[in-house]
Amino acid sequence: MVRALIVNWFLPGMSVQLHDQLQSLRNAAARLIFTARRPDRISPLLRDLHWLRVPEHVKFKLCVLVYRCLHGTAPPYLADDLSLTSANGNRCHLRSAVSPTLVVKPTRRSTLGDRAFRVAAARAWNSLPPAVSDAPSFLSLRSRLKAWLFELTL
Repeated sequence: MVRALIVNWFLPGMSVQLHDQLQSLRNAAARLIFTARRPDRISPLLRDLHWLRVPEHVKFKLCVLVYRCLHGTAPPYLADDLSLTSANGNRCHLRSAVSPTLVVKPTRRSTLGDRAFRVAAARAWNSLPPAVSDAPSFLSLRSRLKAWLFELTL
């Protein structure tokens, strides 16, 4: 569990070069599994394996962590970084207070501050449609989220 959380800390702020390397590795693994050649299209292979592309995988991991934070199954040091809009006294009268949106904390540096868990996770969670973020259980959130991300990309 701790090892997975450490890896997840680095995912939102990865460089384009690392992103491309990870995607290339995923593509090579998919080709190996299906014994496909390099010129073959990779999208159908990834779809058959139910693998998301790297940016969508990062968003998936962040949203799953946010769901766990909001429902009390994540470590407290992660849950303490996130706050609902409805819990903020200044924002409780806004229309957004009735939806389960998170407060995106302002950052001073867009390159480093936007990589922080509290900022990246809040932005990822707030970008979800209500049909996904209002999931009644953890398993239904995972399946709805993955289906929604597949619709966006593949």
